[in-house]
Formats: sequence, C-alpha cells, structure tokens
Amino acid sequence: MSSQYAWRVVRKVLLWLVIALIAVMIGAMIGYGIGGGDPLKVFLPSTWGHIADFLK
Repeated sequence: MSSQYAWRVVRKVLLWLVIALIAVMIGAMIGYGIGGGDPLKVFLPSTWGHIADFLK
C-alpha cells in the first residue's frame, strides 16, 4: 500500500467525519427549534446536563 493511497483514504475518512458532525449539529439545532427552544441553546452545557439528568 503506497503512502499516497493511504493519505487519500485518511482524507476521505476525515471528510466524512466532518460531514457527519455538521449533520448532527444541524439536526440538533432543528430538533431543538421544533421543540420550541432557541436553536443555538442546544450547544449550552446546561442543556446537555439537563438531558443527562433526564436520562438517569
């Protein structure tokens, strides 16, 4: 396996990870907005703390 091929594979994997992360962030914003909240508040640590407490 050549280093050029390995680098292409690594770049593709990283690209898909970034795309997936962006999709999750947009989905969380849309879901939180539909639920009646401010879409940007989905990124606050207090929101995630509340979710973690709810799941316990």
